[in-house]
Amino acid sequence: MAGYVALLYSIVLTPQRRVVMEELRAIATGCGFDRARTLASTGNLVFEAPEQDIAVLEARLEAGFLGHYGKHVDIIVRSAENWRSTVAGNPFPAEAERDGGLVIARLMRAPLGEDILVKLERYCDRGERLALVGGDLWIAFAGRPSESRLAGALSTKRLGIGTARNWNTIRGLGQMLA
Repeated sequence: MAGYVALLYSIVLTPQRRVVMEELRAIATGCGFDRARTLASTGNLVFEAPEQDIAVLEARLEAGFLGHYGKHVDIIVRSAENWRSTVAGNPFPAEAERDGGLVIARLMRAPLGEDILVKLERYCDRGERLALVGGDLWIAFAGRPSESRLAGALSTKRLGIGTARNWNTIRGLGQMLA
C-alpha cells in the first residue's frame, strides 16, 4: 500500500452546505481506499491505496464525490513521496517560520511553466514574492492574502486545475504521512 494526499478544490456545495470531513472519509473508503483521515475542515485527505496512476485516483475520488454530492469538484492527488518533496521544496522557509498562513502554494494538476511568473508579477504590488517549484506556484505574501490583488489572479481559468494550501496545512499533511 502507498500513501497519498488528496486536496479538494472547494468544500462549498451551496451557501448553506459544506462538505463534511466525515463524509469525505466515507467517500474515500467507498472508493476502496484505506486509512482515510482528514486534516482540518478544508478538504484535505490522507489515505492509502495500492500504488497506481495518480489520474486514476483523482478520477475515482471525483466520481465518488459526484455520486455522493451530485456536484463535480476538482481533486488533486499527490503520492506521499511527491508530497514530501513539496514540503522539502518550500522556497520561503524563513517566511513560513514567521507566519505559515502567509506562505501559500497553488498545487497544480498539470505543472505551470516559468512564463507564469512574469504574467503574475504585475499583480504583486504589496511585497508578494513568487517562486515555481516542481510546477507548483509558491507565494510569500507580505500581508493578508485576501487583501492582495494577486489572490484574484490565481483562478482556474488563468492557471488551470489546482488548489491553494498554506504552509501550515502543507506541513501538517506531511506530518500525517510520517
